[in-house]
Amino acid sequence: MREPTFLILTALAERSLHGYGLIHEVGVLSGGEVVLGAGTLYGALDRLAEQDLIAVEREEAVDGRLRRYYRLTDGGAAALATEAERLRRRAAAADERLRRRANPGPVTA
Repeated sequence: MREPTFLILTALAERSLHGYGLIHEVGVLSGGEVVLGAGTLYGALDRLAEQDLIAVEREEAVDGRLRRYYRLTDGGAAALATEAERLRRRAAAADERLRRRANPGPVTA
């Protein structure tokens, strides 16, 4: 799973959000490292909806424009949990190797 997808699903894990809310939350979650443009976001949302990982919860008109709110589906929550566990395993492996690097054992011939 690509990082923007992971962050979008993570942003929706707590509550439904509209597009601008998702752009903002992804920025917060990534510490400002991932900045989604509107085109990138809506392309990702369409793809995630096609995969049944998210769904449109509701639509409302705000200042004459339609605002669509998205929510995480059960399938999306399962995919997010699987990816979070995969990332934990990768991070643990990296941490272990860094510990061994910092404290190398005796050199054998």
